[in-house]
Amino acid sequence: MRQPVVFGVGQLTNRATAPAAVREPLDLMVAAARRAAADAGIGARLAEVDELTVVNIISRAYADPAGMLAARLGMQPARRVYTAIGGNSPQWRVNETAARIARGEVRLALIVGAEAVGGLQLARKTGVKLQWAEAGTPETVGDMRWGNNAVEQQHQAQMPTSIYPLFENALRAHRGWTLERHRAHLGALCARFAAVAKDNPNAWFRDGKSAADISTVSETNRLIAWPYPKFMNAIIAVDQSAALLMADRDTALQLGVAPEKLVHLVGCGDATDHWFISDRANFWSSPALSRAGASALAQARLDLAQIDAFDIYSCFPSAVQISADMLGLALDDARPLTVTGGLPYHGGPGNNYVTHSIAQMVEHLRARPGSRGLVTGVGWYLTKHAVGVYQSAPPTHPFERADPSLDQTAIDAEPHPQLAVEASGSASVETYTVVHDRDGAPALGIVVGRLADGRRCWANVREAQTLAAMEQREFIGVAGQVRHDPTTQTNVFEP
Repeated sequence: MRQPVVFGVGQLTNRATAPAAVREPLDLMVAAARRAAADAGIGARLAEVDELTVVNIISRAYADPAGMLAARLGMQPARRVYTAIGGNSPQWRVNETAARIARGEVRLALIVGAEAVGGLQLARKTGVKLQWAEAGTPETVGDMRWGNNAVEQQHQAQMPTSIYPLFENALRAHRGWTLERHRAHLGALCARFAAVAKDNPNAWFRDGKSAADISTVSETNRLIAWPYPKFMNAIIAVDQSAALLMADRDTALQLGVAPEKLVHLVGCGDATDHWFISDRANFWSSPALSRAGASALAQARLDLAQIDAFDIYSCFPSAVQISADMLGLALDDARPLTVTGGLPYHGGPGNNYVTHSIAQMVEHLRARPGSRGLVTGVGWYLTKHAVGVYQSAPPTHPFERADPSLDQTAIDAEPHPQLAVEASGSASVETYTVVHDRDGAPALGIVVGRLADGRRCWANVREAQTLAAMEQREFIGVAGQVRHDPTTQTNVFEP
């Protein structure tokens, strides 16, 4: 029985205070890979890697990232992979690689990624041009579809900072909470993550912000999009890298890896919700994550009560809450919801955060023999989902990954509302947010509404008094009129 394991992990956080100390993503990946090899105790045998995955990099589009990294590490892997955009990518690649290992198609695999957005911004602010390796357009694997449709883009619903608040407000109304209760809940939830980051040497922010720090709007914590101030948002301006080494258990032991270093992937799941958020049945659930989580636990032959720790993808609080709901996990559960501190506090290095969360989970489980952990990854806007279940002890059953297409067919068949592109008539608010400018002032309202005939529509609000009211009382369910403005090619909502 070929049992896939993660047997080496490496992480690096590079806090450059001057451009001369900035390290490009390629350098950071080299360092993380070497740290993973050192962690495993395999040294020069890193050259034996026969499958190399590089996670999509935002801060530098290298011409051939996997090939360039392989050359730097002295490898000649039979298969080199560069992933599509998506925070699910690291766990998805672990799942795919594990299946190939179990079939005997891969002997030794390396998954690695890095970002240097913080260093890039530092250099631009100081007028320094960084001398990084050759740029280009590499080939990718994975779902390459863009995350938004034209109507969403036209109404400024394209940045994650503007879309995840739509989920958050929908969650609040679905739960029937007041604005005050909701604000306190968000502060307490985020403070749990910040407390973990405080004790994580790899985290970018280790000040352990309190619930009041996080939920109170201030000069340093301006509103980004209602109801999220800055401290509730993933922070991409970090320089971090992480790497994972994988093989089957017998191969790892033959390489000389200590048995206590081996962490076993015992369950996995991958699924995609209706691609555009315009097509979602609602804004407070994720059928795809529900199915991916159930599939992963079923493969592991475990239930949720047998999981000791989680790292729930945490780009924004709504991602944590919806993920927990879909897994059947209570948010007041005493078990850790994160082992890293999450994307707002550990740092959110683009698509590569989950490589860090898996690496951290491996270390967490190694330190607690017999324990089990579950990791989730999310791409785009709660769109692409990947789940992994890990345990320190070897399983008693073979690794048998379920075909993800079986769940996907059922998800794709689920009904969704029709979209009215040029909307007019009576409408009620299904969800909304108010986007603020860099000075903290409300600048634009984004509304998702339902017309009287049941069709969904997008609309904007620009009137100052209405923008203020949208943040002072519950706006979901408010009735009004929507009209199409041919000048801006947008719909306008008036309560």
